[in-house]
Amino acid sequence: MTGVVIRRGEVDDLDAIIGVYESVAAEGLWIGGEVPVEWPPERIDAWHEQLSADDRTGAGFVAVVDDDLVGWIGLQRDRVGHADFGMAIRDGSRGQGLGGRLVDVAVEWATDLGLSKVTLQVWPHNTAAIRLYLTRGFVIEGRLRRHWRRRSGELWDSVLMGRVLDVMTPGSVHPDSPLLIGTPAG
Repeated sequence: MTGVVIRRGEVDDLDAIIGVYESVAAEGLWIGGEVPVEWPPERIDAWHEQLSADDRTGAGFVAVVDDDLVGWIGLQRDRVGHADFGMAIRDGSRGQGLGGRLVDVAVEWATDLGLSKVTLQVWPHNTAAIRLYLTRGFVIEGRLRRHWRRRSGELWDSVLMGRVLDVMTPGSVHPDSPLLIGTPAG
């Protein structure tokens, strides 16, 4: 693919990012948002903050193809050294490596800041996204069953994935509870 730029998002990109988000939300399959998307002021403020180039709270990166913003990844930092992200790529621009490039830039950003982990949630039917995250070193850490209520009334599961960045700091010295033996993490 030619004419591709992956760069830090800017506040001036917000309208285009919202356009991508709403376009993907309209598909009803890939992201948590559903149309009509609600944009309360605090949500817009959070996105402005993500795009303000102030790494204290998070960051946003965009994929631009021939001057058309077609994808976005937004990271939200928490107070314990993790970053959680969401991503959307407009239909017609998927399957061309943009998602992988956005994830790579996001992980690089988190690594450069010394964050310990990057996490995400993905729908269990989103095979392409799960495959992408696995190729980028993420692992499946769990599943939230019947967790997200959709406007249809359905309760969708969500798969939790994470990539540990800090492998040098010791983990807990406490053994797992015997009640966890035989569970996926135990």
